[in-house]
Amino acid sequence: MSPELIAALVKIALLIAGLMTAAAYLVLLERWMAAWVQDRKGPNRVGIPWTDIKLFGLGQPLADGLKFIFKEHYTPKHVDKALFAIAPVIILSAALAIFAVIPFGSVVPDFELFGYKFTGDSVNLLVAPGVDVGLIYVFALSSIAVYGVILGGWARNNKYSFLGGMRRSAQLIAYEIAMGLGILGIVLTTGSLRLDAIIGVQASSGWWNAFTQPLGLIVFTIAAFAEAARLPFDLPEAEQELIGGYHTEYAGMKLILFLIAEFLHMITAAFLIVILFFGGWHLWGVTGSDNDVTWIGALLRIVVFVTKFMLVVLFFMLVRWSWPRFRFDQLMTLAWKVMLPMGLVNLTATAILVEMEMTGAISGNVHGTFMLVGWIVMLVTWIGAAMISPLKTDNRPRLGPAGLMEPEQMLT
Repeated sequence: MSPELIAALVKIALLIAGLMTAAAYLVLLERWMAAWVQDRKGPNRVGIPWTDIKLFGLGQPLADGLKFIFKEHYTPKHVDKALFAIAPVIILSAALAIFAVIPFGSVVPDFELFGYKFTGDSVNLLVAPGVDVGLIYVFALSSIAVYGVILGGWARNNKYSFLGGMRRSAQLIAYEIAMGLGILGIVLTTGSLRLDAIIGVQASSGWWNAFTQPLGLIVFTIAAFAEAARLPFDLPEAEQELIGGYHTEYAGMKLILFLIAEFLHMITAAFLIVILFFGGWHLWGVTGSDNDVTWIGALLRIVVFVTKFMLVVLFFMLVRWSWPRFRFDQLMTLAWKVMLPMGLVNLTATAILVEMEMTGAISGNVHGTFMLVGWIVMLVTWIGAAMISPLKTDNRPRLGPAGLMEPEQMLT
């Protein structure tokens, strides 16, 4: 086998093992976060079996995984068995395949191992280096999740699950548009769809996109919460009220595939926020700006990248356990009447600035100009949206002439 093939297989194995382990222990971290927010104790009992060693509850993910494995694999008689089985596989496969173009660092120095010389793309900390349409690939695969959701809702032949699938697919489609608009400004300013190239541009200039594209960051982050179905946008499941939504009748390993895929969406969103807006592995005075790195430099970049990722994940978790859930009409209103116009404003302003830069109308400190205009556009747009939108939502039922709600009012 060639060194490139060996490196690719090793990267894939490490990626899948790392993602599965990270998903399990990030769930434990989230349960600890929930306990801290709610002033109670989280998982802290499961440690080494048949001993009194608790290990702060670090054995809890293993216990949960074993519980799912040994649960009965029940398939209701009324379901479409083929679609019922393939739906969770589709959604998990798409969630995992996205990480082929997501870098976990920059590069490591050339080295030789067991007679094989690893150089070039084989030492790039990216499973599929050189994919020039990385962002399009990410959005294409994230869209495939809609098919898994719809199949999961349709396959069970009951209206409850079908409505849950429709609710989830409507949310995904609505916020995918806003999410795309949130990153188009970055595509214009960097001139690339490759995620590693976007990090490189931020590293070479020293300006993270969070400073020059604050409105894009806000739009993308809010849309990412909705895409991952995280509170306050977890309307598809709404566990306290709906008991699960489109995957209600799933159990055992089929259910855990859905749950892992949903958690991987949050992990993907955190990685994308770090890569697109916070410089990826770049940190001033620590990681440098070129690819000529030593082993210490490569490890520092990985540490910086993972630290930023964990901070974003903690932000996701803190929001989940701090904010109340939106109503579904509020969720869709936010997507179409607030996020979509904000994304269009950000895209228009960025396109004008890029055109002015290309024609020479902007000279000198170009990034400073972009930052100043970006923050002004963000503040003006945010204030305008707050003034146009109602300050509060009337949740009281509207009464008809006889004191009862009219049928069309009940539907709204």
